[in-house]
Amino acid sequence: MTLCELGWDESFAKAFEAVVKPGWIPGRLIRETKINFSALLEGGDEIDCVVGGKVWHDAACDADLPAVGDWVAIELGSGERDEHVIRARLPRRTCFSRKAPGKSSEEQVMAANVDVVVVVTDAGPDFNLRRMERYFTIVQKSGARGVVLVNKSDLFDAATNERARTEIEKLSLGSAVYVTSALRQEGLEVLKSYLEKGVTLTMVGSSGVGKSTLVNQLLGEDWLWTGEVNEVTGKGRHTTVARELVVLEDGGMLVDNPGIREVQMWTDEDTLRESFADIEALAGQCRFRDCRHHGDKGCAIEAAVKAGELDARRYEGFLRLDEEIEELNRRRKKRQMTVERWGKRNQRVRARNREDRIELDKEQRGEW
Repeated sequence: MTLCELGWDESFAKAFEAVVKPGWIPGRLIRETKINFSALLEGGDEIDCVVGGKVWHDAACDADLPAVGDWVAIELGSGERDEHVIRARLPRRTCFSRKAPGKSSEEQVMAANVDVVVVVTDAGPDFNLRRMERYFTIVQKSGARGVVLVNKSDLFDAATNERARTEIEKLSLGSAVYVTSALRQEGLEVLKSYLEKGVTLTMVGSSGVGKSTLVNQLLGEDWLWTGEVNEVTGKGRHTTVARELVVLEDGGMLVDNPGIREVQMWTDEDTLRESFADIEALAGQCRFRDCRHHGDKGCAIEAAVKAGELDARRYEGFLRLDEEIEELNRRRKKRQMTVERWGKRNQRVRARNREDRIELDKEQRGEW
């Protein structure tokens, strides 16, 4: 197995050359545990490694730390020190992230350096256009290519599946949308068409939409245990519990993600407006530049909603996402101010400690 088969390219090679020191080698992180990472090296060797102190120190937040899919520079253990140490994380080509669940203002990296993000849903209990809008926005922000599978088609009639596919495709921003059935092994050629040597694909979606079954079939073995689906909720009884990058026998790599309960935004206003280009185009037709789109005269958006040209639920979803991003920015700014305040305080404390040590040295030398 070569580095190129793992996704290595000229940009990563240049980044590695800029930081490399004797004894360091490149590796790609494929697994994370509570205490270390596993990485694949040239030739296919797998090793366990820990994050070095400088990497920890230089990370401004958790998202700057290594994650599954990252390329890193590893110093191999030798002599008295047996452990292998991650000395640097190379710049990411793409980064698929969301806001960490809860009230945090932190970014959670779901997969680094992925080329294709596959969103798996179904035409039944999991079907939710507002959630799909969120997925499309963060996929666009990541820089990766988006693909949607409307899975479990065997559970619904053809008209229901096609209606779901069509409605999702209207929101897709160029992402391809397919109807599949993992149970019947239909549509798996679609996934395989995106997979070739050096290409990394990740799957995301709610628990119980068939991701684990699709992974099993891609790998050709029962890699992930799957269980029955609750007939009431439509959710699976088992989900993937940890992210892992797997090299596929026929070429390409797969990052499997745990089921996602919350698709919280980690993006910016520009990406949001690109994702809702139809609403932005209408906003440009409003009579007044400062139109609030809520009861203002000459509001093109409200006129489009009344005329049935714009889905009111889509517009409401846009407003919620806009408010969510505004709140995220507020929290990030507040956190940054807190970090800066503590940084200045620590500088003052260190300065006072230095002065105290100087005075103590003078006293001990009898310079008073």
